[in-house]
Amino acid sequence: MRFKDQMKFVRQNIRKNKMRIFMTVLASAMGTTFLIVLASVGFGLHDTLLKDVMEQDKINEISVYGYDDGEYREINENDLDYFKSLENVKSVRHVNYVSQGPNILVDDFELSSNMISVNFDAEREAGLNLAKGDYPKADTEIIVGYHFAEYLMPTGVDPEKVFDDEGNKLDEYKFKDEIVGQTVKFEIEKYDEDDNVETKSFEVTIVGVVEKPNRDWQTNTQVYISEGLLTELEAFTGTSNAFPFAHDEYYELKDFRTFDEVYIHTDSVQYIKDLTTFLTDNHYYAYSVANEINQINILFNVAKAGLVFIGTIAVLIASIGIYNTMTMAVTERAPDIGIMKAIGANPKTIKQVFLLESSYIGIIGAVIGTAVAYLISFAVNLGIPLIIESIFNESLPEGFKFSVIPLSLIVISITICLLVTIISGARPAKRATQIDVLKAMRRDL
Repeated sequence: MRFKDQMKFVRQNIRKNKMRIFMTVLASAMGTTFLIVLASVGFGLHDTLLKDVMEQDKINEISVYGYDDGEYREINENDLDYFKSLENVKSVRHVNYVSQGPNILVDDFELSSNMISVNFDAEREAGLNLAKGDYPKADTEIIVGYHFAEYLMPTGVDPEKVFDDEGNKLDEYKFKDEIVGQTVKFEIEKYDEDDNVETKSFEVTIVGVVEKPNRDWQTNTQVYISEGLLTELEAFTGTSNAFPFAHDEYYELKDFRTFDEVYIHTDSVQYIKDLTTFLTDNHYYAYSVANEINQINILFNVAKAGLVFIGTIAVLIASIGIYNTMTMAVTERAPDIGIMKAIGANPKTIKQVFLLESSYIGIIGAVIGTAVAYLISFAVNLGIPLIIESIFNESLPEGFKFSVIPLSLIVISITICLLVTIISGARPAKRATQIDVLKAMRRDL
């Protein structure tokens, strides 16, 4: 019996019991839909979180924050030279935080901001882009964060009068001049052992503004100064990073400079994981986004496997209907089976026919279930953000998806459904091959 004839025979039998087959297909489709939609939530949240991580500026960056081969120490210039000598390293940048948050004065405006010391050549190599202006060429030149001018406050004005009832700064109190080219002043303090304070004023010029952060909720008001200017601040305070209390031994100046933060940038993202592992094996405390991605993948792979398992239970429940349908089909078609045996049909062929029928039902259910799952996924991604926005008055991040149905999930779901239907039809198919020819023919009479 050719495959074409077997399919014709299966379709004829399906037409005889349309309602029963319809209900069985419906159960199979519902099980498949439940499996796909449930698992798609795990895939959706996984993809959204990975996309959020991958869009970070630091995707090809490794943070190194110490060395420990039995005794911890901070990263120094010798370490920087070592990092630069490593293969696939594009640039190495370092940061030192000024231990005071000086009040920055710009004409009649002021802002208390973080001040960090960087090497501007290394920052340029690492990809620190400017929204306007240029990089400093002298120690008396600085660059500021994108939101620095926006957050400047008028001096001598009550802060409560600066903002309206909704928290927006009133137009009359906004800094409206071009920030690039402005001369700014700030003071550094130094305390002796008797807590007597001495101050020194510094005057610098803003020559550039760092580009806007990737995320709308991020703000950057930092002041970026050169290593040369940091050295001047330290010369006044007599402490590292211009710590204001000169009698603190921990901050006393050393013969060599150490760094608060060091970042290694690679030529490509593909080198991040191996280089991070290499540094860790060589006693450096190193961290990269690759570590985070690996942890995210492990967590969500376990979650997705659990969701697929729960969804598979629904398919197994649907398989009971397929088992009952095929059992009844064998009973009803006993005379037909007897005739097939009488004319010399191989028991293997009879078994194939019934397995083919159960698989046919399962595949139709899987296809319908997949189509419905896509519609539900689309509705979920479209509707839930609107519901959240209307109820909580908050919008989700752009590109956020609750449900994603990749091709791999479809393949997994259809494979599970097909295997379950074959297993469900295996027992009835075996019974069909064991039917006695004479009893089947007598029943027909």
